[in-house]
Amino acid sequence: CSRWEEEKKEGGVKWMQLEHRGPYFVPLYEPLPKDVQFYYDGKPLKLSLATEEIATFYAKMLDHEYTTKEIFQNNFFHDWRKEMTSEEQEIIQDLDKCDFREIHKYFVEKNEARKALSKEEKQKLKEEADKIQEEYGYCILDGHREKIGNFKTEPPGLFRGRGEHPKMGMLKKRIMPEDVIINCSRDSKIPEPPEGHKWKEVRFDNTVTWLASWTENIQNTLKYIMLNPSSKLKGEKDWEKYEVARRLKDVVHTIRAQYRKDWESKEIKKRQRAVALYFIDKLALRAGNEKEEGETADTVGCCSLRVEHIQLHPWLDGQEHVVEFDFLGKDSIRYYNKVSVEKPVFKNLKLFMKNKDPTDDLFDQLTTTFLNKHLQHLMDGLTAKVFRTYNASITLQEQLKALTNPEDNVAGKLLSYNRANRAVAILCNHQRSIPKTFARSMQVLQEKIDAKKKQVEEAQEEVKKAEDEFNETKDAKAEANVEKKKKLLKRLEEQLAKLNVQATDKEENKQIALGTSKLNYLDPRITVAWCKKFGIPIERIYNKTQREKFAWAIDMAGEDFEF
Repeated sequence: CSRWEEEKKEGGVKWMQLEHRGPYFVPLYEPLPKDVQFYYDGKPLKLSLATEEIATFYAKMLDHEYTTKEIFQNNFFHDWRKEMTSEEQEIIQDLDKCDFREIHKYFVEKNEARKALSKEEKQKLKEEADKIQEEYGYCILDGHREKIGNFKTEPPGLFRGRGEHPKMGMLKKRIMPEDVIINCSRDSKIPEPPEGHKWKEVRFDNTVTWLASWTENIQNTLKYIMLNPSSKLKGEKDWEKYEVARRLKDVVHTIRAQYRKDWESKEIKKRQRAVALYFIDKLALRAGNEKEEGETADTVGCCSLRVEHIQLHPWLDGQEHVVEFDFLGKDSIRYYNKVSVEKPVFKNLKLFMKNKDPTDDLFDQLTTTFLNKHLQHLMDGLTAKVFRTYNASITLQEQLKALTNPEDNVAGKLLSYNRANRAVAILCNHQRSIPKTFARSMQVLQEKIDAKKKQVEEAQEEVKKAEDEFNETKDAKAEANVEKKKKLLKRLEEQLAKLNVQATDKEENKQIALGTSKLNYLDPRITVAWCKKFGIPIERIYNKTQREKFAWAIDMAGEDFEF
């Protein structure tokens, strides 16, 4: 049997033996050279070490959009002042009077210098990094040497957050050994903390798969050091996730019939649950967990939608019963969508909104816990997330069937694959901001296309000339020349077609993030089967890291795999 199918352990036990070196702590702060200065109100000001370190975090980001945002500036200045000495606090009272430009220039030049290193020097740096990877990047788990995912602690810096996060600019503190809980097996060689330090705690808990953990100071969430996605443990977990989603396929019709019936239920609670479930199923919305007041950004999911997040239109853009959604979802990414829904759903929403204020909950009787309990009752292991996985994977499979033309060349087939992947990303609302380099790289591509068009036109002329010559002379040499010119024209036309496909792909993809769904929501076996069926090299779709993560699927799936 393959290593993916070795025996499973019972009763929540994840391993019998776990040994590792503990996390690798990022190097301590190196003070700025004497001639690189911070200025306040036009005058140079020598900062204490801790204050200077935080100043460099801001300085490094000067050319970033973040540092132009007021909320970022305010959060940064507030946290920075907390770390200053009392003398510094006296002087530094206004961020606008702070001049970080010299520090910024220093780091830009340092970066350039690193890029300009000779091949040998770069090789030396790589060897040093490899040495750290060898020492800290692996653990022994049940006798197998497994790669660790993120074995380094995160360096201190300024919190960025995604979207318009209210905590952006706050100070992310340095992680110390005293913050870290170590998890390993009792009989293993317990990792040594760095000299002069001690661990927060050492645990021997074999029901969890993390090796170390700490709480980060901004959102107060737990961070973990986990195994690399390519490890057996993670591969199994990934495989299981998609197997649960495949089980949903067999019962989804029953579930849909059930929630349709519940739209007419006597209990309002059941009606709310049924409408929420319809959204989760049809629109792949996230469930949306209950949150503590004020702890994070005001983001919502399906269960936590408020009246202000939807508008009802009996008729809009030639469609009936349209619901217009507008809210901030996970990571403060805006979800905006206009959807024509079934009449009972529309009527129910009207009812749920009656006599409510904009800030009231739409589904006031519904919690995620209540919803997930009901889902678990419908199918073992079913949660709202499984619907996202199921709908994403089934969409990819159906789109690939619909879009792939067996006659296409590889470039054409890959465009079809990306279009299928895009359909999924749109369903899941995986957006990205248009890359800063987009316009420039599109221009470069357009220039290539124009040049290629010119070559094609010239080649067409050449073919015509060769044909005329052959018509006059009718000799074999002229005939061979016609063939040669036609061959060249065909090759150039193919190259032009390929460039045009690239441009289409790039344009359609500028605001869509394909990676999230590829890594987390799409059963890799669908892709592996498609590649095998149409003779597409798997590396055209999955890069090295992804191929390692999905090794289990590449092993298991033949070209006939059906999700």
